[in-house]
Amino acid sequence: MHKSVLLNECLEYLKLNETSIIVDCTLGYGGHSSEILKKISKGYLYALDQDQEAILFSKKRLEEIAPNFEIMKTNFVHLEEELKKRNIEEVDGILFDLGVSSPQLDEDYRGFSFHKDAPLDMRMDQENPISAYDIVNTYTYQELVRVMREYGEEKFAPSIASHIVKAREQKPIETTLELVEIIKNSVPERYSREKHPARKVFQAIRIEVNHELEVFEDALKQALSHIKVGGRICVITFHSLEDKICKNIFKKVSEIDKTLVKLPVIPEEYQPKYKCIAVVEASDQELEENNRARSAKLRVIERIK
Repeated sequence: MHKSVLLNECLEYLKLNETSIIVDCTLGYGGHSSEILKKISKGYLYALDQDQEAILFSKKRLEEIAPNFEIMKTNFVHLEEELKKRNIEEVDGILFDLGVSSPQLDEDYRGFSFHKDAPLDMRMDQENPISAYDIVNTYTYQELVRVMREYGEEKFAPSIASHIVKAREQKPIETTLELVEIIKNSVPERYSREKHPARKVFQAIRIEVNHELEVFEDALKQALSHIKVGGRICVITFHSLEDKICKNIFKKVSEIDKTLVKLPVIPEEYQPKYKCIAVVEASDQELEENNRARSAKLRVIERIK
């Protein structure tokens, strides 16, 4: 079963009470949502996800706890639009748990894992017209290099892209393990010994397929404008690119404009509306129990005015 990362920390930092109105932007298989729902008996939970399988599973899980929730099948980039439809101006807490859920990795046919043979897919929303197959087989050499460098920080991107282009001239690259084999043949042997050589490439392709970084940046900005004074946003990231976006946005909204810093008195309207509360990593105990927590980082921000 999927173990929710930094679960207790999220429950604590969201400052839940029985009347809290909470949005879980990344419902997944309901780990965080089910625990939130137990604590908001007179409140309400709105949950978003684009993965139909995850939604069906979580709906049953949440129904066993309480009826005061609604699930929306959509990408969290539509957060503002969905709240507007329901005449919701502000909520008490918003949660983002980014990255791939364990069941998505564990289901062979979804093509997220570089350990299992599966069709090259990697779509979080199965209605998405673009899959990993399309990227691997149709992107130009330059586009492949860009994706691997930008989203995977892969230093052997030119070599890997070159081998991909060469291989697909013979026949389309159709499965995850075919791609893994090409990657292994594109990098020095010592590189393969350090960490799995396909890790960064698979991350990069997955981010490109699902437009993960663009939609996250957009959604996080929307979230900031829909949080009540005293309300908090919790964001769990799993790699440096997501964390950097979160860190920069939180920094920008919680600091006084540099051009005003030297004023003897900062006018009230220029004081920041938000305050960074915490940056948390998984405890040693959690790391022992859940290997997937090793790269997780939780950032928390509160609206203060």
